Amino acid sequence: MGYREYLEAKPGVMLGKPTIKGTRITVEIVLKKMAEGAQVNDIQNMYPGLTIKQIHACIEYAYDMVANEAFLNDVA
Repeated sequence: MGYREYLEAKPGVMLGKPTIKGTRITVEIVLKKMAEGAQVNDIQNMYPGLTIKQIHACIEYAYDMVANEAFLNDVA
């Protein structure tokens, strides 16, 4: 899967944060809900119409961002 198929960032939508294409649902809110303990089906219930692939794209995007940033110890 490629997360770019499911995600987009537009300057005029949600301050340019990455969102699920065609929605105002940010990657950030999906990840926050998961960090709070929500499962994929919980998120689908909160945001009807979201697919498992869209939710997984949020996780893949987060992985890609973390994989390409500095270690915490290297950040001042």
